[in-house]
Amino acid sequence: MIYFFSAVVVTYLFWIILSGHYTVVLMIIGAISSISVVIIASRMAAIDREGHPIYLLIRAGWYWPWLIWQIIKSGLNVSRIILSRSLPISPTLINVKANQKTVVGIVTYANSITLTPGTISVEIEDRDITVHAITLEGALDVQSGEMDRMVVKFEGLSSA
Repeated sequence: MIYFFSAVVVTYLFWIILSGHYTVVLMIIGAISSISVVIIASRMAAIDREGHPIYLLIRAGWYWPWLIWQIIKSGLNVSRIILSRSLPISPTLINVKANQKTVVGIVTYANSITLTPGTISVEIEDRDITVHAITLEGALDVQSGEMDRMVVKFEGLSSA
């Protein structure tokens, strides 16, 4: 039941942000729409611990700033590469092992890799993620496992 109410609140807040109109009639219509959408999603069994992971909200407070910092650092590095006359790229395709225990954790890891400029998660098969990096340095950074460890910590489950 907590997932239902949480999903209604999140959906309604998202609706308000996108709407930008705060008249009483539109707020009521938004509430009705949010409740309706969550009822439909509940009937589809999409509102559960995996589909709406509210337990990760507290950990997001430290993970998202860390991820944003990684995105900024990588963005600056990619900008330096683009502005260089010699365009020092060395496209590399690697496989990395995801040590997360849940589907949400593995998807978070793959999406975090893709959000970081210069790297893209190409494919996930079992616990192996194929990553394309525009430089060998970027590939080695992904292989270092720092992001994997941070996502395991974010997930909150033991990696052993």
